[in-house]
Amino acid sequence: MDFFIEVKARCLCRIAKKYFGDLQKLSVLDVGCGVGMTDRFLSNQFDALYGVDISGGVIEKAAIINPSVFYQVYDGKRLPFSENSMDIVFAICVMHHIAPPAWADMVREFRRVTKTGGLVVIFEHNPFNPLTRRVVNTCKFDANVVLLKNSTAKSLIIKNGLSLVESSYILFFPFRLPLFTRLDCMLRWLSLGAQYYVSGRKL
Repeated sequence: MDFFIEVKARCLCRIAKKYFGDLQKLSVLDVGCGVGMTDRFLSNQFDALYGVDISGGVIEKAAIINPSVFYQVYDGKRLPFSENSMDIVFAICVMHHIAPPAWADMVREFRRVTKTGGLVVIFEHNPFNPLTRRVVNTCKFDANVVLLKNSTAKSLIIKNGLSLVESSYILFFPFRLPLFTRLDCMLRWLSLGAQYYVSGRKL
């Protein structure tokens, strides 16, 4: 499990470095942070890291795991931050737990708290990957969820006031070996990775 989490954390840092350069100047928000597993790999990377979740119980655990991260409970609709307050807002495998009619509202809320020039990054399961579908279909936590296609996530970015800047498939191979890491990078265009991400910039 750590491997999959770490890959996405590395992706986020790579994206941040590509578009901003100095990570230590950035304020970053993890929406749907859960118990802060991803934040373990990010807490020392940015100037300030924030996390929100709808569950007070997981927020308490996250704060114990990552004492340097600023965590809050929120209502799942309006983020407890002012407009233009974050350089990066990201959500990892959160959108498919939201009812499809609320997807656009969620992305608009991401955009609201993102600074001009900042990024919104959405990671999601790839419904075209058969192993991913099998895992989701057998997970009680994912019962009745609706997976987003990459094209759907891109459309949500574009139609809700963000400029699409990057999209890639990830996690083709569940191995840490350098060979598989290189292959993963080479295959980012192929729609068979276990997950994908889309990134939009607020202009």
